[in-house]
Order: sequence, then C-alpha cells, then structure tokens
Amino acid sequence: MHLPKLTDAPLYTTGLGAAYVGDSLELLRQLPDESVNLVMTSPPFALQRQKSYGNKDEHEYIDWLAEFAELVHKKLKADGSFVVDLGGAYRKGVPVRSLYNYRVLIKFCDEIGFHLAEEFFWYNPSKLPSPIEWVNKRKIRAKDSVNTVWWLSKTEWPKADVSKVLAEYSEKMKKLIKNPEAYYTPAKRPSGHDIGSSFGKDNGGAIPSNLLQIPNSEASSSYLKLCKEVGVSAHPARFPAKLPEFFIRFLTDPGDLVVDIFAGSNTTGFVCENENRNWLAFEQSREFALASVFRFVQEKPMSEIKNIFSLLAAGEKVDTLGLAQRSII
Repeated sequence: MHLPKLTDAPLYTTGLGAAYVGDSLELLRQLPDESVNLVMTSPPFALQRQKSYGNKDEHEYIDWLAEFAELVHKKLKADGSFVVDLGGAYRKGVPVRSLYNYRVLIKFCDEIGFHLAEEFFWYNPSKLPSPIEWVNKRKIRAKDSVNTVWWLSKTEWPKADVSKVLAEYSEKMKKLIKNPEAYYTPAKRPSGHDIGSSFGKDNGGAIPSNLLQIPNSEASSSYLKLCKEVGVSAHPARFPAKLPEFFIRFLTDPGDLVVDIFAGSNTTGFVCENENRNWLAFEQSREFALASVFRFVQEKPMSEIKNIFSLLAAGEKVDTLGLAQRSII
C-alpha cells in the first residue's frame, strides 16, 4: 500500500509511515474519503488548567473535537474504527465530575453517525492521585485511575478479531488446561447455563476484557533518554505503547492504514512500524513532532541521532531508516 499524498511535505518518513506538522483538520481534509482503516488517538483533555500541549476549556471542547470527528467519519472505510482515549475531569471548583467525555460520545453517535462498538476503560495503576484538593488535601475523593476509551465504528460491522489480542492465561487456567479432570467438574450454573468441559481446551490465550490494565511508567524509556540527551522537551502526556498496540492488533491487519490526528510523541506510529501497518501522524507542535523521531532512531549511534535531529530542525527531509524516500501517492 502507498501512503496518500498530502500537499504538505512530511517532517520525516520511515519504512511504513510519515509524520506531518500542521493543523490536523487541514491534513485530514487532504486524505481521500474512505481510505483509512483506523484512527487511534488521545486528544488533549478538557482540563481546568492549560497544558503545554494545548487543551480547550470544557465548555468549548465538545464542539471543537466534533469538527475532527466529522472528518474522521468521512475518511474511514466502511469497516473502519475510531478509537479515542479521554481522561476524566472534575468541574471547576467543586468535587463533582465533568460529563464531557460522555457528552463527546453521545454527540459523536447521535449527531455525526458513529456507533459505539464497545466502551473500554484504561486502568493505569501508576497514575498519580489527583486532583490534589479533593484527593490529597481534603481526602473526600478516591484516586482517579481510569480513562474512558471509546471504540467507535463507522458502521455496525467494523473489522475486528479478538483472537489477535488474547491475554495470557492465568497460572490456574494453565493447570486446568493441562489436567481438566483434576481441577474442574462440569456442572450447570445457577443461571441454567451449561458450560460443559470447554475450559479444558487451549485456545492460545484468554479473551481480554474491556478493562485494560496498562501502567504508564516509562521513566527509563529510550524516547525520554534521547530527549534529555539532545536537550529538548519530551511530550508531557504520552500514552503507553501497549494501549495503541492492543487496538491496532485488534482492529487492523498488516498493511492497513492507521492515522493519529493528535500524534504527540508518535507512539501510535512507532507501534504501527513494529506491527507492519502503514501510518500517518499529524501533530500541530513542531517541537513535539521533532522529538518524536527519537522513537524510530533509538538503535542508531548517538552521533547519527543528533545529526538526524539537526537535519530535521533545519527543515531537511529525513528518512529515519536510511531507506530511499518511500512512495507517497
């Protein structure tokens, strides 16, 4: 598959993708309709305090994000998906939760035409207690450790294969599969459902739940180390690679096109590169887009990494894998 050609030149390319700096609305408009298999993204959240990566006030946030969703709906293939990671927030000045992430969901479905294929919840056990006022100081609220992740589809039948994201069996389940008779006696449940002896079969893993437990603690990651080494700011709101990895494996096939419209440090593109998916990354901040190249060059010598970064900063075209400029049509 060739990547769609955009008016703007990419900041850098790899063997499978291209990263662009610019307004995602303008970049999205340039994509052919019904050309994208998956849009996987984590937009700036509707937080009370302004962040360095840009975020809107809660009251204007929903309409702002809907502009992107309308274009995403047009660009997705009929069996394509739109996965949006949204963190929760409190209403200003009071210990009451905002409903913005749920209003986003309802607007996208009722007004734009998306379908809620399934709701997921990303449990991040390493998330710090917040907001400080209600959790740490007054101690009247519990720690918020879950993000809502909406899996939205263009039609009722999006491409999906849960067998690609099977979870590792528990130790107890491994023993049961090895010797079913010793650990389980088939019987009807109180509901009347007869599950028989199917638990003795090894299916390669367990069906995952819609609660994704993924810690977001990459303090020692190569990306952060290289940002520090080169002296540039790392993106402050990165999601862990395991999050986009789950949905990319679940909802796409090798060679499909995945787009991240709020790419940040380009975790999505990096996962796509490893999973043999084509990708496009759109990021408005040139600073963060420049630093995202570190995800693709971490195996190179430091002198070469610094040279690549300098060339990008100077406006030169760079192919991070040292290949010929990939075909973009």
